[in-house]
Amino acid sequence: MDNNRRDKARGSGTRRALVMLVALLAVAALAAGAFFYTSYRRFADAPIAGLSANQQLEVPTGSPLSGVIAQLQVLGAEPGNPYFWRLLARELGVAGKLHAGEYQLEPGINPTALLRKMAAGDVIQHRFTIVEGWTFAQLRSALFADKGIRTDPCVAEPRVACDGRELMRRLGEPDLEPEGQFLPETYNYVKGMSDLDILKRAHDALRKTLATLWSEHAADSPLTSAYQALTLASIVEKETARAEERPQIARVFLSRLRLGMKLQTDPTVIYGLGTNFDGNLRRSDLETDTPFNTYTRAGLPPTPIALPGKAALASVVHPAATEALYFVARGDGTHEFSPTLEAHNRAVARFQLHRK
Repeated sequence: MDNNRRDKARGSGTRRALVMLVALLAVAALAAGAFFYTSYRRFADAPIAGLSANQQLEVPTGSPLSGVIAQLQVLGAEPGNPYFWRLLARELGVAGKLHAGEYQLEPGINPTALLRKMAAGDVIQHRFTIVEGWTFAQLRSALFADKGIRTDPCVAEPRVACDGRELMRRLGEPDLEPEGQFLPETYNYVKGMSDLDILKRAHDALRKTLATLWSEHAADSPLTSAYQALTLASIVEKETARAEERPQIARVFLSRLRLGMKLQTDPTVIYGLGTNFDGNLRRSDLETDTPFNTYTRAGLPPTPIALPGKAALASVVHPAATEALYFVARGDGTHEFSPTLEAHNRAVARFQLHRK
């Protein structure tokens, strides 16, 4: 009996010890879990350490989450436990859904906010402005000079990869010359976007704008196509920077076309001279025949001479009501309009030859 009691007592003690051990392990596990959870939540919600104000994070295409962490370290940040990043991405439902690109890191940004920003593709938007009156060559050079835009070989300077027609073929317009085919506006883009993509957007915008305006042209207009309207608008664009004058200048040229008069506009001559133009337009230049010399050839030049903006395009569809057939620069950025050659000659003497 004594042995049985002792065995039972030992068994009972062992069970109590096991229960206590299990209890201690459970408490330890709960404590460890609580510590882990607290650390994880602190990681998720606390600002990323080591970041300076207004830094940008650039994530290359195809970068895994570990690559994002590595990029943060390059910026001098201390991103913390990589396992926490993976766990947080799964918790937020963004694992495998992060977008490449350039991100603005606001002061105090935490891992949760950064992952949500990347999942939403909230990348930095850059701006590229096509200036009214630029030639296509100037547009091409400006695209090449913008370091945020990825250069396509067909657009790059020097232009050895393909000519303008080949570029237009890539934009789906193999029968068009590129001059005039891109609407001057400001276009948002993300770093790394191709210049060919920007040209596609600008060309689509031009086509849409031109189609809308051309649908409003007067039935008796001497212009017979939207392309002619684009060509004339490019001349108007180069003739004046004053918005209020564009409809007047457009009317002068439309009246001349209707009467069979030569347009006699200097910007077309300058465009035809190309790189031979040294900034000084001479009488000999006006007499040198080129396809763009509207002093030697009647009608419109074969292509636009620049990139016209919306206002210039609208002016040739909705010109001013004026009987003027001539205009001359006053020297202050405006023009004097005249209905007759006699009145025009007087204006030339006054404003160009400075005679009273």
